[in-house]
Amino acid sequence: MELLLAISIGILGGSGVWLLLRPRTYQVIIGLSLCSYAVNLFIFSMGRLRSGAAPILSSRTGSLADYADPLPQALVLTAIVIGFATTALFLVVLLASRGLTGTDHVDGQEQ
Repeated sequence: MELLLAISIGILGGSGVWLLLRPRTYQVIIGLSLCSYAVNLFIFSMGRLRSGAAPILSSRTGSLADYADPLPQALVLTAIVIGFATTALFLVVLLASRGLTGTDHVDGQEQ
């Protein structure tokens, strides 16, 4: 499971960086989204992958290894909401820029 998660983080991160280096603004926005997904998966994996574990300590005393860490889950949830809002903002800026310049190149010039 850990190998699959590491490979998926690597593929998402690599694809995101490759798309960030493309000349079109839409590809740059998709690359930013893929990079943010890779970072979200990385943060989520740092909280130990546990299935069926309670995220909050209960009145029973037990080992901390029996519980999941709720902080990475909260951070990823917040990052997803912020990422959605910034992607929407970038798309609006993309549409305005394309309307003003007539092209969707990052530098504003067709090759």
